[in-house]
Amino acid sequence: MVMTAMTWQSKRTFPPQPPDRYRDAMSNIEITPAASTGANLIRGYGNGGFRIGAEPHHEGSFIVFADHLLPWQVPSMEAICPDDLGPVIDAAADLEILIFGCGKTFSTPPRSLRDGLREHGIVLEWMDTGAACRTFNLLLSEGRQVAAALVAVD
Repeated sequence: MVMTAMTWQSKRTFPPQPPDRYRDAMSNIEITPAASTGANLIRGYGNGGFRIGAEPHHEGSFIVFADHLLPWQVPSMEAICPDDLGPVIDAAADLEILIFGCGKTFSTPPRSLRDGLREHGIVLEWMDTGAACRTFNLLLSEGRQVAAALVAVD
């Protein structure tokens, strides 16, 4: 018998299921990394702000550290410079990475910002705000020394 693509596909189940011998073991796997209870996990974003930690909503843009957050007046993305990230530079001795959420869509970071932060030993990771929130949470849950500068999105 020749098996056509149609015949083959009709025999598949979707979504694919693991064999029964694995199903019980897999139901107990926790894939969400745990973070310390005092950590500022970002639980949501949009509507011009963020849900960070236990608070229901923070309006506007923020610089977020593991244990505190600061409201942030964001200049235009083209004009941003290291001086606009003073609290991050002040904490440079305790940071490895700055996750920068540049808004709804990706834009290229100014070279002067990347170079200026590198002079202080801070690696800049530039991405859209949604990706920045997820990346910050992941790095924070790994115990990394991370901060996030997040531009609010609607």
